[in-house]
Amino acid sequence: MSILEKINTSNDVKKLNAEELEPLCAEIRACLIDSVSKTGGHLASNLGTVELTVALHRVYDSARDRIVFDVGHQSYTHKLLTGRREAFSTLRRFGGISGFPKPYEAEDDAFVAGHASNSVSVALGMAHARTLSGEDYDVCAVIGDGAMTGGLSFEGLSDAAQSGEPLVVILNDNNMSIAENVGGTAKMLQSMRIRPGYLSFKRRYRRIFRHFPHLYRFNHALKEWIKSHLFPSNTFSEMGFDYLGPVDGHDVRRLEKVIRWAREMRMPVLVHVITKKGKGCAYAERDPERYHGVGPFDPKTGALTPEGESFAARFGDALCRFAQSDDKLTAITAAMSGGTGLEGFAARFPQRFFDIGIAEEHAAAMAAGMAKQGLLPVFAVYSTFLQRSFDMLIHDVSLQRLHAVFAVDRAGLVGRDGETHQGSFDVSYLSAVPGMTIYAPASFAELESMLGLALYSCDGPAAIRYPRGGEGLYRDCRSEAESVLCEGGDVTLVSYGVMINEVLRSAELLKDRGVSAEVIKLGRLRPNSFSAVRASVNKTHRLIVAEDVCDFGSLGRQILSTLACGTETFSARLLNLGDGIVPHGSVEELRSACGIDAEAIVKSAEELCGKE
Repeated sequence: MSILEKINTSNDVKKLNAEELEPLCAEIRACLIDSVSKTGGHLASNLGTVELTVALHRVYDSARDRIVFDVGHQSYTHKLLTGRREAFSTLRRFGGISGFPKPYEAEDDAFVAGHASNSVSVALGMAHARTLSGEDYDVCAVIGDGAMTGGLSFEGLSDAAQSGEPLVVILNDNNMSIAENVGGTAKMLQSMRIRPGYLSFKRRYRRIFRHFPHLYRFNHALKEWIKSHLFPSNTFSEMGFDYLGPVDGHDVRRLEKVIRWAREMRMPVLVHVITKKGKGCAYAERDPERYHGVGPFDPKTGALTPEGESFAARFGDALCRFAQSDDKLTAITAAMSGGTGLEGFAARFPQRFFDIGIAEEHAAAMAAGMAKQGLLPVFAVYSTFLQRSFDMLIHDVSLQRLHAVFAVDRAGLVGRDGETHQGSFDVSYLSAVPGMTIYAPASFAELESMLGLALYSCDGPAAIRYPRGGEGLYRDCRSEAESVLCEGGDVTLVSYGVMINEVLRSAELLKDRGVSAEVIKLGRLRPNSFSAVRASVNKTHRLIVAEDVCDFGSLGRQILSTLACGTETFSARLLNLGDGIVPHGSVEELRSACGIDAEAIVKSAEELCGKE
């Protein structure tokens, strides 16, 4: 039996002797590489946190204590050590375990984590709850993999430092988010890494003077005065944290000692841990960005399974073509240059490319500033991450009708990343932004055409939303607000984006069953009078709107509201994602489970038409 096979709970890790820890870490890395090569997932980030996670479980009881992971894609080792080893082959698969911490999976998962920068705030809330309720458990926030570039992390750190709550913050410093970290925070951390001997000196100093408390207090006061007047400040210490580090994040025994010491200090402590993203896997170490989030691959060579052309790649190519003839066009990304297709733009137009780290709110506000001063900014961002910029969309962009373009990638169902990453809400919240124009291309050709419209035919903010992956069977280019793709007299089917492929397939199935469906594709979601939809519904008296977004604020709801006046009596079905909280699985599985695939559309149409 391997060492890993003996581990079923956090307490089992504590039973191991010190000599078993390094072999355990090697077994975990082998398991991660083997499993992720089959299921896909976040590889490099998890390889870099193996020793750190083992050390955490040596110090804390995750079933009782609260370990709050930031950027939760770092939690694979945690799952392996907390009873989910045998289920690991189901990682990110429909009905299997999630690639992110999920409390419904196990009590060891303290909090949902799929975005970034919130762990310190959440952990402080838990620490306050512990104090107020008089309970006895420890709280630890594990932040890193770029999450420190988000402003929310500093809001949490500022409050936690002066709270006096016993709280440990582990800063996993790997100099990376998805791509290499950028900005002042990265430079600050880099300057702090040059003093590796400081922690050893600090421990010896405290050990010697702990028997002489009066002398310790005098020396400590003198040391603090000298440090504040003669040496550059440590930001975390200045905030009020007791700073420990930097510590080698791949020395598991050393990590255990330091984390245990930090816990025993019973005050706000920040432990600065240096790790290497992709550690222990040669190809992941060489290219941690490429192996951050991967599909299936060859575990021996690292060769990735080829994927087809994507909307993100075509967006990047099209933006480069527009930028070639427009020197005012700029591109902004929040640590996602590769994922959003902007690597080519960054190479060709480096002076007009801005990677601002994991700081979507800042990106939207910066885009507003650019637009106010005459530039044409394009912020490329995943739908689920743009949620964080909602205030800026209204306050900074919309109120002044500034012309900024938001390229909303991963709109709709994204699949195996699950609840925290499904692009379920963008139609709802973007529709609430005054003056926002929203485009929804269904093909690569429409993407380029609508990008041109968003850039040069809009007054005020514009968004163009497109899915993860590639186009379907529909490959025409119809950029108008409404297009009638098929004429029919029994039922009106309405959709947009790549969901139009499901609708067109359902129309063919219905035709074979004697039902004549009229298919209307929406290219511009807002503004839209829905006049073609109204005319069709007045003819068919039956309406189905199929979309992969949440029900509240959906296009279906907007259409029903518009048609409520001036339309003859009709029957309607809205097929969507309900509350928008959709688990992980393939897109095809999720469409079927949510009742928005072609078969579900056919069933609804037959019911509306009175057929079995």
